[in-house]
Amino acid sequence: MKREFIIEYEERLRQAMLNGDVKALEELIDDNLIFVNHFGQILTKEADIEAYRSGILSFTTINFLDQKIILLENSAVTVTRATLKGTFGTEPIEDEMCYSRVWKQNGERLIIVSGHCSSVPK
Repeated sequence: MKREFIIEYEERLRQAMLNGDVKALEELIDDNLIFVNHFGQILTKEADIEAYRSGILSFTTINFLDQKIILLENSAVTVTRATLKGTFGTEPIEDEMCYSRVWKQNGERLIIVSGHCSSVPK
């Protein structure tokens, strides 16, 4: 597993989130995903993707500020700080968040098996 491979997949995820690309998100996220959002709620893959599919979650800006990567044999852990702008329903989003993700190699590609995000205090 190479660092550049992980960076490429983090960028694919960023683009899929920005574009609301449900097909790309379905390919990037493991069917058994466990994601803990910044409210402490545990979300499944379907719940995560449904927010994009329904249009309730939409991003106009996602900028990575800092990223740490731990390479493992067939997986990697990333911790990424990012600024976000967009909407959730009718509420505007303008936050800085910190995401941790566990990426697992699945054949020739990577998939996210677990993730967590936290708000960064202003």
